[in-house]
Amino acid sequence: MRSTRRNALLVTLPPFAWIALFLFLPYCLLFCYSFWSLSEFQQIQHHATLANYVHLFTNPLYLTVILRSLRIAFSVVLLSLLIGYPLAFFLVYHSGRYRHLLYQAVIIPLWVSYLVRAYAWKVIFGNEGVLNTLLLWLHAARHPLSFFLYSPFAVIVTLTHIYVPFVVLPVVASLEKIPRELLESSSDLGARPWQTFLRVILPLSLPGVISGATLAFLLSFGDFLAPLLLGGPSSVMIANIVANLFGADYNWPLGAAVAVVILLIVVTILSVTQRLARRQGLA
Repeated sequence: MRSTRRNALLVTLPPFAWIALFLFLPYCLLFCYSFWSLSEFQQIQHHATLANYVHLFTNPLYLTVILRSLRIAFSVVLLSLLIGYPLAFFLVYHSGRYRHLLYQAVIIPLWVSYLVRAYAWKVIFGNEGVLNTLLLWLHAARHPLSFFLYSPFAVIVTLTHIYVPFVVLPVVASLEKIPRELLESSSDLGARPWQTFLRVILPLSLPGVISGATLAFLLSFGDFLAPLLLGGPSSVMIANIVANLFGADYNWPLGAAVAVVILLIVVTILSVTQRLARRQGLA
């Protein structure tokens, strides 16, 4: 019995030490930095103060950027579900012998670098890009449309393209767990296909929908490369603010305060989605 506990301790100790060293310790340092201040000579003052949080919640700039980041993230989630759920449904129930090939088509974009995909959309949306060239060739526009690039539209489209696979895969896993006998029983009882979908398939696939939506939201909410490459002043997200505070501005205490607020938002959303997933699992 003792040897079993000792072996279990030896197995679990390295992962716990890794998590404590590279996860909890940085979080604790970040939390401590958020209560420090910056002097006039750009020196960090190690005394507790709430000035960073007061400045964060009284300055409309930060609240505006946080709300914009939430709006963009929810838009990405909505579009990812509208694209990803029908695609997952088709892969599970209608792909036939091409299922594995289509699975690979969903996964292969994850092998491509994030920067390559972001720059690809920059080429597509540019004034001399693919989309504007096509519109001019079709005489649908008289001059290149500039609102495609450096706008929230470009950021949302890019993030949706990047994070759709993170929605498709959990939904596919949930749909594959649904017993086919339930679908046959629903059909035998006289339910139409759309009734079977609404009353059987959709409720049982909600855990996958919640997981995929949570992944898409968290990844897009904390993204800063897409707004940097394809967004303009109207598309700055909260992660860009944090990067600037820790980088060019060298205001680590304020940047830490903003990061702590972001962490609290993320933890709150994770707890809510976890409760929803548990309820759906118990149902």
